[in-house]
Amino acid sequence: MAIIILLTRILPFLFFRKKHPSGVLNYLERNIPPLIMLLLVLYCLKDVRWTSAPYGLFEFGAIAVVIIVHLWKSNALLSIMSGTTAYMFMIKVLVST
Repeated sequence: MAIIILLTRILPFLFFRKKHPSGVLNYLERNIPPLIMLLLVLYCLKDVRWTSAPYGLFEFGAIAVVIIVHLWKSNALLSIMSGTTAYMFMIKVLVST
């Protein structure tokens, strides 16, 4: 097991010895994180009941909070925590009243 872990640590350095990374690696480095975030958002929205009240309004409200806070502060942790807090507030306070 230790040899496998060692190989996974060493192989990237052996494959990418050049100082300049390839175009494919630059493309993946630039585009994979937003695609993963999009996939996570879609996964979170998969169980929303679009045909009955509240029609996903709380989910879209939380997404809006995340976008606004991230554009304002550019801090991923703060954005995620504020969106989670807003969603929990909406489903616990607004639904129970």
